Amino acid sequence: MFIQTEQTPNPSTLKFLPGRVVMDKGTMDFAGAEAAQSSPLAKRLFAVEGVERVFFGADFVSVTKAASKDWQMLKPSILGGIMEHYTSGEPVIADETGVAAEAATEDDEVVAQIKELLDTRVRPAVAQDGGDIVFQDFRDGVVYLHMHGSCSGCPSSTATLKMGIENLLKHYVPEVVEVQAAL
Repeated sequence: MFIQTEQTPNPSTLKFLPGRVVMDKGTMDFAGAEAAQSSPLAKRLFAVEGVERVFFGADFVSVTKAASKDWQMLKPSILGGIMEHYTSGEPVIADETGVAAEAATEDDEVVAQIKELLDTRVRPAVAQDGGDIVFQDFRDGVVYLHMHGSCSGCPSSTATLKMGIENLLKHYVPEVVEVQAAL
């Protein structure tokens, strides 16, 4: 098994591409070892000292390290953990109830348009950097978004939100006046 790695805009996060599907649908973000109980792969990665966050995309795993740790020391253990997981035959997510599902509620026209733009124009670009962006809410002209994976805590995420996503949404959806990171 050959696993490629890519740098992300966040120097504390590396993107690992195992060459196979990681998530069939959706994404998963594990902010710590205690959140990883539903995932054998995430548990393996958190067993590596210095791993602080794990994110699963469609075909990649983003790992965020502690500031005090060095990638040269962590990378071999992370690669080994990913390889060991895929050769074990275990599922990436053992408990499907933990997978964040899209709400089945009907969105109004403006929210539907915002989500469509995020899914088609923003998410693919953000995924290339090892992250994801998730719609949380739209009220009083403000779009609230969650940044996941390498985008969470990335020094350039505020600029991405303000200069990129906000300008895109304001251009196509006149009702949008601002984009903010959801807390």
